[in-house]
Amino acid sequence: MAEEKTNVMRMLEQAGVAYTPHGYPHGKEPVDGVTVAGILGRDPQQVFKTLVTRGASGGYCVFVIPADATLDLKKAARAAGEKNVEMIHVTDINKVTGYIRGGCSPVGMKKAFPTLIDETAHLFDQIGISGGRRGLSLRVDPMALAEFL
Repeated sequence: MAEEKTNVMRMLEQAGVAYTPHGYPHGKEPVDGVTVAGILGRDPQQVFKTLVTRGASGGYCVFVIPADATLDLKKAARAAGEKNVEMIHVTDINKVTGYIRGGCSPVGMKKAFPTLIDETAHLFDQIGISGGRRGLSLRVDPMALAEFL
C-alpha cells in the first residue's frame, strides 16, 4: 500500500528537506508529545510540539519546543518581540492554522507565521515534529527545518 502523503511531507520534499515518517496508533482524541515520544521509543526532549500564540500586537507566533517542556510566556514574548503573548484557544487551532489539535505542524499552516524553534533542537541530528495529522511524526534535521521555516 502506498504511503499517504500529507501537505507537510509534500512541502518538505519540494524544498529538499529530508524526513523520515513514523506512524503511531491513535484514537479520536489527541495525545500529548510525551506520550507520542513513549510510543515511538524516543526521548521526549527530541520530540517537539508546536504551540501557537497570539501577541499583544494581534499577530500570531509559532513556538516549536520539546514535548516535555512548558512554554514560558514571558520569555516567548521577548523572543517574539511582543509585549506579551498568550496561547490561542484550542477551539481556534483549526481556524488559525488549518490543523486539528494533535496534528499541528510548524510546516504548512494556512499562513506563514513567525516560527521560533527551541535552542535545544540544535543538540540533536534529528528531531520529531508532527507530520500534519494525528498518528504521524516526522524526523527531520532541525537546522534544515529552521532554514526552511
